[in-house]
Amino acid sequence: MRNPRSERAGYLFILPWFLGLLIFTLGPMLFSLVLSFSKWDIITGIGSIEFVGLDNFKAIFHDELFYQSLKVTFIFALVSVPLYQVVSILIALLLNMRTRGMKIFRMIYFMPSVIPAVAVSMMWIMIFNPEYGILNRALEWFGIDGPAWLQDPSYALGALIVMGIWGVGNTIIIYLSGLQGVPDELYEAAQLDGAGPIRRFMSVTVPMISPTIFFNLIMGIIGGFQYFTQAFVMTNGGPLNSTLFYNLYLYNKAFVSYEMGYASALSWILFAIIMIFTLIVIRSSSMWVYYNGDDERD
Repeated sequence: MRNPRSERAGYLFILPWFLGLLIFTLGPMLFSLVLSFSKWDIITGIGSIEFVGLDNFKAIFHDELFYQSLKVTFIFALVSVPLYQVVSILIALLLNMRTRGMKIFRMIYFMPSVIPAVAVSMMWIMIFNPEYGILNRALEWFGIDGPAWLQDPSYALGALIVMGIWGVGNTIIIYLSGLQGVPDELYEAAQLDGAGPIRRFMSVTVPMISPTIFFNLIMGIIGGFQYFTQAFVMTNGGPLNSTLFYNLYLYNKAFVSYEMGYASALSWILFAIIMIFTLIVIRSSSMWVYYNGDDERD
């Protein structure tokens, strides 16, 4: 039986969320869509918006820096997303072991994730410093002359990828929660059948945490294509545009060159790219993601 009073109360409770979505998400998105077909120098006021049709998109596809930023972002995403997933699962497996003091280890691995990205970037600038950085000092112990990590175009992007492993604490925690949901009975049954550790991992652990892998993969793709802060603080796209990430180029167009229309067009192209990769993962999930209720539905 309907209760109008309860319904009104429910609508009032969701009203702040709905207003926030409308004002801070959908509204700016629609404005950005309009701007992508316009020319607007932000410092001249909103009255100077000039409709230019598809000119921004045509200009983008003749822009060398657009292709360079796309190349850098694709390389970063294609390397970092699988790398971070593998590292996160391996660390989560270690943190899932029943040993004394494990809570302290879990806290240590998660702690870097709560440090602001700018502070982490400043710390890694010192680590990568070719003269007094701890990384090159450690390499010297093995007789290796470390490169100028962030000043050499051959190493700068790789350095940022390696640095990203520092911040996988959130992903580790999510994998850890997935691992703790795997019933011990499945491992015991597999062990009775003679399955070794690798076989148990591939046949029991991976299928049981596949929904967690699916979630982290989606989030990793979105995060990989939106990489910005560390590149902005540590290299600002250099040297020689070797770390010119897509979001950094978009930011430069919007808030350095004040080409808001061009930047909006860039943002919608990025949105389309992320949507395509996300949809590919979602469409393929029926082949490799296992849910506990699947057997019952079959």
